[in-house]
Amino acid sequence: MELFLQRLVDGLSEGSIYALIALGLVIIFRGTGHLNFAQGEMALFCAYCVYQFGEWGIPMIPALLMGMVIGFFIGALTEVALVRPVSKRSPFAVFIVTIGVFQFLNWLDSAIWGGQQLPSSAIGSKQRTYPSLFPNDPDDFVTVFGAAIKISSLCIFCMVLVITALLFVVFNYTKLGLAMRAVASNADSAKLVGIKVSQVLMVSWGIAAAIGALGGVAFAGIITTVNTGLMFTVFLYGSAAATLGGFDSPGGAVIGGLTIGVVQNMVAGYADEWVGTSMKVAVSFLVILVVLLVRPSGLFGTAKVERV
Repeated sequence: MELFLQRLVDGLSEGSIYALIALGLVIIFRGTGHLNFAQGEMALFCAYCVYQFGEWGIPMIPALLMGMVIGFFIGALTEVALVRPVSKRSPFAVFIVTIGVFQFLNWLDSAIWGGQQLPSSAIGSKQRTYPSLFPNDPDDFVTVFGAAIKISSLCIFCMVLVITALLFVVFNYTKLGLAMRAVASNADSAKLVGIKVSQVLMVSWGIAAAIGALGGVAFAGIITTVNTGLMFTVFLYGSAAATLGGFDSPGGAVIGGLTIGVVQNMVAGYADEWVGTSMKVAVSFLVILVVLLVRPSGLFGTAKVERV
């Protein structure tokens, strides 16, 4: 029982990170109808920035807020300068542009901070580990039914629930959320009713990147390091979570992320001899494949109905 609970909580903690990335993808899709394949690299750049702020002596919370502001700016700038001009010509071009942003940000990380893992043991490094949002020392845990559960895992899980609740309120009870839904449904019709489509698109990408930055910083804090490959696998899982839950459902994205995290940990823990740790990725995507064969729009997504 203790081992099961331990793996369950660890899975929920990892799944919470996937959920944050998935939420960013869902926000952009609901607001613009596009997918941002650079979401993970935007989060990684912000995680590097937060690390640098820590090196300069800035406390964690202000550094995080500054990192999220940088994320918002990167997302908004990407939409205005790159996505908006090409989306008018071809929706497929947006895919190519976001791949290009992915490559550019990864190169920029290496150019500024080098390709090594940070914090490193190099002389002059002020930090021994990447700063954590929540208590993450070896003795920072609580015991529940005999299982030692990290406080950071519980805090990250609760943080995701709060963010999901806030997004639910934004999407359903605010002018911005309703405008985002209207623009994603039909941008031309949204213009006719007075919605400032350009601002909605820009804000959608900015909010998504800011939430992604929070996920990148939280994940780097869990593993205590940051490197140029940190967010690649996380982005894949986040994309899978959004696909599983439905690209137009924030709640579905969270449930999808948590599900993938739990499935991975259970498979790695109980079926390691048959599946292997390296194959738990395949198991997660197999679950998603089965779901999509039954419900292509995802578990909580809205199926599109077209008149013919």
